[in-house]
Amino acid sequence: MTQSDRAPLLEVEGLDAWYGAAQVLFGAGLTVGRGEAVALVGRNGAGKSTTLKAIMAMVQRRAARLAFDGQDLRPLQTFEIARLGVGYVPEDRRIFTELTVMENLDLGRRRTPGGGPQWSDDALFALFPNLADMRNRLGGQMSGGEQQMLAVARALVAGPALLLLDEPSEGVAPIIVEQMIVALQAMTAQGLSILLSEQNFELCAAICDRAYLIEHGELRSEGSIDNLSLPTFGQ
Repeated sequence: MTQSDRAPLLEVEGLDAWYGAAQVLFGAGLTVGRGEAVALVGRNGAGKSTTLKAIMAMVQRRAARLAFDGQDLRPLQTFEIARLGVGYVPEDRRIFTELTVMENLDLGRRRTPGGGPQWSDDALFALFPNLADMRNRLGGQMSGGEQQMLAVARALVAGPALLLLDEPSEGVAPIIVEQMIVALQAMTAQGLSILLSEQNFELCAAICDRAYLIEHGELRSEGSIDNLSLPTFGQ
């Protein structure tokens, strides 16, 4: 069975979102296939992060359709969506700075029925070798890039089928971005689906085949990552 023959893992139609009384997302629609990496691209403030938060029920929203593996997400709370097998790594990482790397990972462990790849500690440290050398280091004593790696690893230990990843290269050294690219390629090779909010063209091109362009809270176009120009990414 080809990818096109299968129902998308994530289906979004007519997604609106608000911060208070201000509407910031207007009728967004996108899909992510099983084992597919899709980029959500646009300039700062375009609505990329809000789209991910709306999928996770972290902002006020409504949608014509919002489904994961065929299940309606609209009535569910954030923790219920996570339990289905949707992982989320926010732009600000939100690791526990007073806990060690291993303690952070332990807090991320839970069983999910989402059918995603399972990651042992050894597999995670193979993805992120930097973390292997600092298992007992406090999160607050790590660099921004190392914290980003830890945030992704913590999301993976739950075995999600879909990972929502918000601006993983933001404020991160180029060498860490290169390591992140290798890790994300390994994740997709294991069958993990990824929706990536990002401005870094090289990162998106290395990971994703398709991309959606968002401007002023509206998804303007969708197509091959190869057809997107650098100015789209604010560069």
